[in-house]
Amino acid sequence: MAPLLALRAAWLAQRGQLFAWAPVMVACGVGSYFALLAEPAPLLIGAAGAAASVLAAATRRAGAVGGPLLWAGALMLAGFALAGARAHLVAEPVLGWRYYGPVEGRIVAIDRSASDALRLTLDHVSLRDVPPERRPARVRISLHGEQGFIRPEPGQWVMMSAHLGPPGGPVEPGGFDFQRHSWFLRLGAVGYTRVPALALAPSGGGQWMARARMAMSARIQARLAGDTGAFAAAIMTGDRSAFGREALEALRVTNLAHLLAISGLHMGLLAGVVFGFFRLLLAAVPVVGLRLPAKKLSAALALPVAAVYLGLSGGNVATERAFVMVAVALVAVIAERRALSLRSVALAALIVLALRPEALLGPGFQMSFAATTALVLTYGALRDHAVPLGPRWIRPAVSVLVSSFVAGIATAPVAAAHFNQFAHYGLIANLLSVPLMGALVMPAAVMAASLMPFGLEALPLRVMGLGLDWILGVAHWVAGWSGARGTVVSPGAAVLPLLAGGMLMLALWQGRGRFLGLAPVALSAALWLAAERPLVLIAESGGLVGVMTGEARALNRERGGGFVAQNWLENDGDATDQAGAHDRWRALPPDAGLGLLVLRGKAAAGALRDCRGHDWLVLDSDPPRDLPGDLPCQLFHPASLRQSGAVALWPDGVGGLRVVTARQVTGTRLWNDQ
Repeated sequence: MAPLLALRAAWLAQRGQLFAWAPVMVACGVGSYFALLAEPAPLLIGAAGAAASVLAAATRRAGAVGGPLLWAGALMLAGFALAGARAHLVAEPVLGWRYYGPVEGRIVAIDRSASDALRLTLDHVSLRDVPPERRPARVRISLHGEQGFIRPEPGQWVMMSAHLGPPGGPVEPGGFDFQRHSWFLRLGAVGYTRVPALALAPSGGGQWMARARMAMSARIQARLAGDTGAFAAAIMTGDRSAFGREALEALRVTNLAHLLAISGLHMGLLAGVVFGFFRLLLAAVPVVGLRLPAKKLSAALALPVAAVYLGLSGGNVATERAFVMVAVALVAVIAERRALSLRSVALAALIVLALRPEALLGPGFQMSFAATTALVLTYGALRDHAVPLGPRWIRPAVSVLVSSFVAGIATAPVAAAHFNQFAHYGLIANLLSVPLMGALVMPAAVMAASLMPFGLEALPLRVMGLGLDWILGVAHWVAGWSGARGTVVSPGAAVLPLLAGGMLMLALWQGRGRFLGLAPVALSAALWLAAERPLVLIAESGGLVGVMTGEARALNRERGGGFVAQNWLENDGDATDQAGAHDRWRALPPDAGLGLLVLRGKAAAGALRDCRGHDWLVLDSDPPRDLPGDLPCQLFHPASLRQSGAVALWPDGVGGLRVVTARQVTGTRLWNDQ
């Protein structure tokens, strides 16, 4: 009886603090939907939503002990229903075959691909001989070859001859699922063109905000040249299409890439600058400052400015998330609530998950809320224990030091898991850059945007450029240090959920029971340290094969399939490029020591009539129709790989190999069952 009473007391001690667990429960429901291997029927999704309502209504009579448990169940069911409903609401046709021919459409987004090619996203797509009901809602096309006949801008109608295909699946079983990502972007086809893109019609109605954003970007880059202007345009408008690869890599290696994307830091700095400006302005007019609630009024004025910034930035998922968090904080100020608290962070997370449940799976959501939660807890502890941060004149610098350290520690595991790298000197680079971002760059950006309608933006942009030059200089300098970039192997699927669950237990649970969270944290660390990689990887095209040698992975091709090769090597925690990995292949025995035969070209496939003593055969073209059906080996070729997705071969523990396909891991879902 005593243990039960102690458990009841521990549970009741959580009263008043349980709201912070609400987004965690919703996230569990969202995660359970995406973890399924078969798409649930719409009726089941609707039933989950109805059951959530029933459980929520029943909480009134469940008492202090049962009520929170029923709420937890209701929120999990609601998360499941939200994710399922969202997946069906965004459903659009996906191209199910390879297409080459004319493509017409309206530009809605402009960015750059991993190979630094300009990339256009089109809607209102028209494809030759493809009926409207089978046309993708959006396609994304990389521009190669001779271009420059048009200056792309949002709203412009263009045409070109392009190669298109459906979005590809994971580059390896358990890898990033681009098909799922594209589904929620309503992106039904991707491809490229090597012929010039031509204008069908100038920018017309609609997309006016996007056109204003690009016009603002061009104006900024006309004042500030090179990567500095591209950096300024990215911060102020979200347009990153002009940013150079070398500068981008330097920012990534030094953990400064977050300064380039409009996220919580930029939105928070902008709102803070505007809020502070209006407070000073109102305080400077005693008649107004003494008669009106200046603090509330300043927050109310900062909110629409943040909304305009959201629109100018292009409104991507990361910026929407940042705006929600800032809006919650400003509304809290207006409502005379604490702006930065676990409740406000939880409310922001609930709003984001309700609007875009799929954001849970992305590194942006995970890193943003990990950093924000850690900062709120840290500064709350410093406040509650009256820990001094030094004399008043040095407190801003100490706050930046503490914030950078805490946010870096909180986000490092997530960043390492998603990007397979960590910046050894990231803290140093951030300490040298982030203070200038807040003290100089963002105030100058606000001033430049305010004066731009009057043509007076030159001076603030020049000041902003000085700060950005410093940040870029720090990035290149620190990136050049020996060992600046560290690599790490990809963890298993259970590692991040275990780590998040354990850390949330430590952060949110009240009382000594919180230390139970150490168990899943330790387990996640052990699983990560013991993580293994597949012995053989076969790309979905059949053209690229990677074999794990005693040292690292060897690739059968020096060129081609560069995106897949890069991802394989990064997931291995290998900093070598594709050419270096191909050098290892040359040192392998003919069958790679695994009974593996890799043949390239139609001639090789046509000449194949038996396995020649091999266990595994990989072709980069479909085999001849008269190939014997009783081959004593397993054959992988493009036709079979299109059904299975990428393939991994793992040791089976008894001297053989077992096959794991991407489709076995992802299952049959809306986004891959087209």
